[in-house]
Amino acid sequence: MIGFSTLILVCLYLPILILILFSFNKSRINAEWSGFTFDWYLNLFNNPQVVDAFFNSLMIAVITTIISTILGTICALALHRYKYKFNKFISSLVYLPIVVPDILMGISLLILFTNFHVELGSLTIIIAHVTFCISYVVILLSARLSGMSVDLEDAASDLGATPWQTFRFVTLPAIMPGVIASALLCFTLSIDDFVISFFVSGPGSTTLPIYIYGMVKKGVTPEINAISTILIVTIIILMVLSEMFRTKGISNEKSKKNSYIV
Repeated sequence: MIGFSTLILVCLYLPILILILFSFNKSRINAEWSGFTFDWYLNLFNNPQVVDAFFNSLMIAVITTIISTILGTICALALHRYKYKFNKFISSLVYLPIVVPDILMGISLLILFTNFHVELGSLTIIIAHVTFCISYVVILLSARLSGMSVDLEDAASDLGATPWQTFRFVTLPAIMPGVIASALLCFTLSIDDFVISFFVSGPGSTTLPIYIYGMVKKGVTPEINAISTILIVTIIILMVLSEMFRTKGISNEKSKKNSYIV
């Protein structure tokens, strides 16, 4: 069983390791190793098109993260605190963007923007990213809220706190690790998205994944390996941070429950 698991991990991560290794290759040909160099990374930062694509992706990811986190938090609280007649149906609609294939979401959003005569660009990419990122925020925060004790909220209400004060000083600090984890996940999903961005992007709104796709058409070069390596490392760091905040929130909740028991 261990050997089978190891084989699966090797198949998954060996291509990524090879890509990272050849991003430091002196030769422009990926089939042969001719020495170690950082030149391809230096060339990237001197390429204005790469820099523009990077900052465009960064801007879109930041705006998407802020909007998705705020709207997703409100939605998660509403679904958790209040019971509606069609609660399960509404919850299913919230989770739908996760199960729908990216290519279908991209096509449907493109048709929507075209019918409403919305010019394709950074705005349409942000709207598209927010559409699917909200679902991930709701899932993470719903799990966090379901395991959170309501005793402190009830105590705050009994002591005369308004609903806003209860949320600001009790609920929000309790779910903050989940909010941060959700924000990091949204940022990762946004900066890494290609399929949906490809359909809803327009002139002057090229993101880094789309730029990499355009370069690959001309052949895989060390520059592509270098860009991909930077993107991979960034995503790994963000995912690790997201998981750290998520587990931190779970650990804090367990310690609070244990203290209540004692």
